[in-house]
Amino acid sequence: MDDEAEEPFGRSGRTGIKKNVTQVSCVKKGRELMEKIKFAILATGNIANSMAYAVSRLEMFECYAAASRSYERAKRFADKWGFEKAYGSYEEMVEDSAVELVYVASPHSHHYQHAKMCLEHGKHVLLEKAFTVNASQAEELIALARKKGLLLAEAFWPRYMPSRKMIADLIAQGTIGEVKSVMADFGALLMHVERMYKPELAGGALLDLGVYPLNFALTIFTGKVLDIQSNAVMSPEGVDWMNGMTLTFEDNKIAILHSNMLACMDNRGVIYGEKGYIEMGDLNNCSEVRVYDMNKKLIGRYPVPEQINGYEYEAVACAEAIKNGQVECAQMPHSETMRLMRILDAVRGQWGFKLPCE
Repeated sequence: MDDEAEEPFGRSGRTGIKKNVTQVSCVKKGRELMEKIKFAILATGNIANSMAYAVSRLEMFECYAAASRSYERAKRFADKWGFEKAYGSYEEMVEDSAVELVYVASPHSHHYQHAKMCLEHGKHVLLEKAFTVNASQAEELIALARKKGLLLAEAFWPRYMPSRKMIADLIAQGTIGEVKSVMADFGALLMHVERMYKPELAGGALLDLGVYPLNFALTIFTGKVLDIQSNAVMSPEGVDWMNGMTLTFEDNKIAILHSNMLACMDNRGVIYGEKGYIEMGDLNNCSEVRVYDMNKKLIGRYPVPEQINGYEYEAVACAEAIKNGQVECAQMPHSETMRLMRILDAVRGQWGFKLPCE
């Protein structure tokens, strides 16, 4: 279930790239924030390597503990990334009173269980997307975090990246006129990955891949969703291989979204306006934002700031929120997590797709 990987990835699945500009700025910010936060990672698979790569280069964090379902795996991970302690069970790690912030990187099926365990032991939590398998679980976790005064943040990395503000600024400046529609897709060949095809691990394209185009649409259109139409092609195991969603928003705006675990896709998002369109070349971590006019002529290229591998932004946001005594990050507030989860519930409801862990 931990699904080990050899190296972290940055843009477009590439190995994490050292980028001095963001690293220097994050280090500077770290000195201003506080004493180092003791950072822990629960589950040591692929995405955990990416987070460890980023956090190990941020001075506001102490790489303190890593936990896996076996001590040997946890020890390999801890040694690789310089974590002080390794634990052969998640329960043992959260009982360590020194742990402050836990990054939960287990499969979706276990997010609720593991995040709840961390919160009950007084730990701040950065919870990987999809936040939970349904809105009910998400609502319960948020209520628990608020009751205990602990940070609970969704690790939806595009929400924290500079590219989001760049796009918002371009729209606010009227660069493409009034936005009318959005199209986005996200896909990769993932049938060999256990958590993707097993219902008991909350598999399927929607919760792993479909959240990216959906998130992209929700960052552009903040209004009420009036209608959702969706369909899916299901696997013999009972999870969605691929899906399509059409969301109609108030003010006559529409988003057309697609995700697929059987094919490589462009993984891009396009925002269409009256005077042109904005293109984001990689939904999870683009290198630049491009603007085109009505004649499809490229009129602007906006490179994003250099980075470590992109995961540093959400980690830094958590550190700032903890410093300020906040229970959520402004970049991905609880209201947005719930908005996304309720749409996912509605989409799966249209398919009659219910997971065993529900």
